[in-house]
Amino acid sequence: MRKIWTTTASLVLAATVVLAGCSKGGGDNGGGNTTGSAGTGSSNGASSSGPVTINVFADEDTTNNQDLATNAFSKELEQKFNIKFNWTTVPYDGAPEKRQISLASGDYPDAFLLVPYIDNFTQNDLLRYGQQGVILPLNDLIDQYAPNIKKTLEENPDYKAINTAPDGKIYGLTQLSACYHCSFPNKMWVNTKWMKQLGIETPKTTEDFKKMLEAFKNDDPNGNGKKDEVPLSGSKETFGVHVIPYLMNAFIYDDDHTYLMMDSGKVDFSPNKPQWREGLKYVKSLFDEGLIDPGAFTQNADAFKKIGENSPQILGAGAGMHPAIFIDIADGNRYSKDYDSIPPISGPDGTAYATTQYTGNPGTAFVLTNKASKEAQIAMIKALDYIYTFDGELAADNGVEGVDWRKPKEGEKALDESIQPRYATIQKPAGSKPTNNAWAQLGQYNLSAEFRNSIVQSTDIYKSDGYERRLFAATKNNYDGKQPKEVFPYWAVWIDPASADQASILQTNITNYVDQSALQFITGNKDLDKDWDSYVKGFDSLDLKSYLDMMQKAYDNSAFAKK
Repeated sequence: MRKIWTTTASLVLAATVVLAGCSKGGGDNGGGNTTGSAGTGSSNGASSSGPVTINVFADEDTTNNQDLATNAFSKELEQKFNIKFNWTTVPYDGAPEKRQISLASGDYPDAFLLVPYIDNFTQNDLLRYGQQGVILPLNDLIDQYAPNIKKTLEENPDYKAINTAPDGKIYGLTQLSACYHCSFPNKMWVNTKWMKQLGIETPKTTEDFKKMLEAFKNDDPNGNGKKDEVPLSGSKETFGVHVIPYLMNAFIYDDDHTYLMMDSGKVDFSPNKPQWREGLKYVKSLFDEGLIDPGAFTQNADAFKKIGENSPQILGAGAGMHPAIFIDIADGNRYSKDYDSIPPISGPDGTAYATTQYTGNPGTAFVLTNKASKEAQIAMIKALDYIYTFDGELAADNGVEGVDWRKPKEGEKALDESIQPRYATIQKPAGSKPTNNAWAQLGQYNLSAEFRNSIVQSTDIYKSDGYERRLFAATKNNYDGKQPKEVFPYWAVWIDPASADQASILQTNITNYVDQSALQFITGNKDLDKDWDSYVKGFDSLDLKSYLDMMQKAYDNSAFAKK
């Protein structure tokens, strides 16, 4: 149900990679003197006048017409930094496996450029390959040749923590995406047209929320004389669409990832607490009355959207980071204006949390390997450093001025109205072929708050070009400030390499047990009165104590514990 953040590297490939990494040599196995390592690449040097050839493995968005070899931004970098990229590209489907095969074979490139939500080097990968010398630390390269990367690391503590291993080395860089609305993923979007029609006020408590769903089910808000309404639905992916977290956060904090929480610097666990049991009782009461779509626990986003787009309208409320997950938001769409977010609801003791996260996964999207010559290392880090400037990020993410983006017009407002707008995207006609001008998701290395929030957005939040403002406002007005004072920063803690594999296995087993048991309790396959004690006892056999000890150690060694 979620992307586990300490993904175990393939054990089958690990031994092969060790042999491949050791046999190739040529890398700096420990120190930070990356620019002094000549590497073993055969064709990535440069003559005094010719370009530096850099062999790059990259994820390519073929479904959106991307061709990195002819891409306008690729060509801009080649010209600006005297580079000749030699691309090995893979489509998103199967990309992680192809990267692993490349490494295991020993025939890997000078650099990897990945799309983090498709594939990335996990923290465990980075430490393993870094210690083998396959992946080069970037510290000295950044200090000498990348002032914009250095500034970004210094100004963003979470981002620096994600990218800096416990030994102080930066083995790679992930993308910075200060997506404000993404930082509060588990939102609830409610059919406010129906609420007004039925005279329902915004629910403030769990009981209010239940009464609203009952009205959606029983009072025929779509007016067709049938009880065909779906009061609440969601899906099984990871972008805030699980129905349990929003509801559980009225009882105890549910981060929808690790199920860890913090208490005065101590790492703790939510799902074995009495409050979790009370939360499950509440969710079960909704399920038993037919107020939660049974498919919400098993269906994918496509099925969820079929419910949202059904004619006649049948969806009362949808869980999701944003409503476009379950409805079309293009201008003129019949349902787009009907759904607005509501704040967290409070439980019997007043608890009302909003799930929060840093909008980035641990691990990295960019690495240099020991195949890269000194010249290739310098050229590549300089090219990447350009993407960390405003103009570089604008070109990497959006494309060409006048074709893909334009300068603001007088009177237009930025997403954050407190700052000046700096660019606007150019809307393409429906059905038009995407341009091959930007790296898009591959190049989102510095989507800072300054960058993201300076985009022009319509002041009409229900228009397609005002959609980001709609999400920004929903987050600011309803969720920001409702998170716990302390949260476990799972995105930026590094597990001791000696226990990383064990921690990953424990986490997978524990979170799967939580998910499966929650569904069994809600659907009645387990009884919350008779089976709760045995459920809690089950965590002993999963070695929850050792897992919490590992997480506590990781937290204590992190920058967060030292603030």
